[in-house]
Amino acid sequence: MNGRDPEGRPSTPLHVPVLLETTLDLLAPALDREGPSTVVDATLGLGGHAEAVLRRFPRTTLIGVDRDPDALRRAGERLAPFGERFRPAHAVYDAIPEVLDREGVASVEGVLFDLGVSSMQLDQDDRGFSYSRDVPLDMRMDPGESRTAEAVVNEYPVKDLAQIFRVYGEEKLADRYARAVGTAREATPIRGSAELVGILERATPAALKSRGHVGKRVFQALRIEVNRELEVLERAVPAALDRTSTGGRVVVLSYHSLEDRIVKRALAARTVSTAPRGLPVETDETAPTFRMLTRGAPKAADGEVERNPRAASVRLRAAERIRGDPRTA
Repeated sequence: MNGRDPEGRPSTPLHVPVLLETTLDLLAPALDREGPSTVVDATLGLGGHAEAVLRRFPRTTLIGVDRDPDALRRAGERLAPFGERFRPAHAVYDAIPEVLDREGVASVEGVLFDLGVSSMQLDQDDRGFSYSRDVPLDMRMDPGESRTAEAVVNEYPVKDLAQIFRVYGEEKLADRYARAVGTAREATPIRGSAELVGILERATPAALKSRGHVGKRVFQALRIEVNRELEVLERAVPAALDRTSTGGRVVVLSYHSLEDRIVKRALAARTVSTAPRGLPVETDETAPTFRMLTRGAPKAADGEVERNPRAASVRLRAAERIRGDPRTA
């Protein structure tokens, strides 16, 4: 069935994992070796990437991490045919070390991050992620958490809202929008997405209303704040690298510049020498422990974007551990 997704983009009948073949090919040298291997899918979602990994690499066990209990349930049903080769874990992905400790796994051969909000979460009105339909301002990836987007919108000081809109949403009208929200909530609390979008529309100069949906950047900013996404990511990538064995690979798919910048920094810290310039001999302490597998941040090809519009904004980065195996540390 053709149509539009919850944010007005062309939709496909079934969730399609982004850059699937590229991701599998990047993981393959680590998983096609002799003997068993373990992969962490740090953002399991509906299990699309996970299913493809388990099908292609029959000696691989996959630990699927997600903070969303509903995602874990649905992915579990999808991946049930793989039996004990799939192990679900309810956790935020910066808790990879704790998850691996519980599973009795010292290190892994692969880690995959597919960041951002999932299509399942966008599709469910009660989750409150959509700005194109009137839904409650929730946006929690884990419904068990306490902070909602409604609380952020109604309780944060105006200056803090402006900072969130500016930094997390890269919104040029951040100050203007924050002041408009502050004025509106003085009369009555802001409860739903349509109400918030209306406030943003009234605060947008006529000359700028053609630049796209007024809610896109603000809703992104609120989602990131509610779920502490960037803070989690800053901890998660180094944690994943720490538990990757020699020859193992870490692949990250990000969808906006803030995520990609964090990933780029984390990988750069492990793939360049820290020795002072001019030092004649590289030491164990200063030599890089990983090498980059991608040049820059490759994008999806036009054909994939046409088939799967979510791929339009993806940036991929990947690295392989070349020394300093955690199993021998």
